[in-house]
Amino acid sequence: MKLQQVDSLREGMHALAQSLGNLLVEAFHYLALFGIGAITAWASVVAFLGMLEKGHITVDDILLLFIYLELGAMVGIYFKTNHMPVRFLIYVAITALTRLLISDVSHHNRPDMGVVYVSGAILLLGLAILVVRFASARFPSVQVSSRRGREPEAGES
Repeated sequence: MKLQQVDSLREGMHALAQSLGNLLVEAFHYLALFGIGAITAWASVVAFLGMLEKGHITVDDILLLFIYLELGAMVGIYFKTNHMPVRFLIYVAITALTRLLISDVSHHNRPDMGVVYVSGAILLLGLAILVVRFASARFPSVQVSSRRGREPEAGES
């Protein structure tokens, strides 16, 4: 009888510790997401105001705004689905390299092998997106229940 009470107490303590740990991890998760989202929004507003202050906008500036847009979309998708959209990271990298390429070509009249290297990197990232899209279509990820902390019940998807 006493052994059952001790075992029941141990299971209760384990469940409490697991629930408290899940709460703390999710609280940090949401706090970090809101922080990253706020910093991204703030940086994009500061960049936009800097462009207006300059009096003219270049293609570099527009591509920078696209980078902020993609980062914001990535945070939003991660907040809603709890999955990191790897494709968006690759899109950000492609946009950043395109911005570098345009800046390099517009500021230096002589293209050199750096242009070829950056173009090759953009091509490789484009192929990486193709691979990721093919893999996600061919091998979709397992669907997780929308309610956190529990497994889907029979007949539930």
